[in-house]
Amino acid sequence: MSPLTPSPLLDALSKVVRELRVHYDQNAQAIGLSLARVQVLMVLKRHDGITQADLAKEVGIEAPTLKRHIDALEAAGYLERRPSDADSRKRALFVTQRACDPQTLGFIQNMRRELLVGITDQEQELVCAVLERIRQNAADLTKP
Repeated sequence: MSPLTPSPLLDALSKVVRELRVHYDQNAQAIGLSLARVQVLMVLKRHDGITQADLAKEVGIEAPTLKRHIDALEAAGYLERRPSDADSRKRALFVTQRACDPQTLGFIQNMRRELLVGITDQEQELVCAVLERIRQNAADLTKP
């Protein structure tokens, strides 16, 4: 059996995701959030009134996983479900005042700023382009 070809980029990406999740979650506990829940809130803030199914597509996670996040965010007062204006059978999701609270937004902004210390805008653009290419390649893996 031949050894796997090393992939320093993918290994580093995996480590970054793990570190982000662990340390972000530890810091976010004080306000009842996690990295995954902040991601859901940030998408919801851009698409206030979106349905759960559409939010799942935007966030890129399975509906049952998203439901657990939505339930927890609703219980913590970060979002609310209301009947959809477009389809009365569906429920739309809306951020609450707590999600827009300066403490919540300040926490998220501070975390983002601290994570990017010492990384120039040009470096961020380059990394984003590379990560987008990896994302596209990953999506292509499931195409027939």
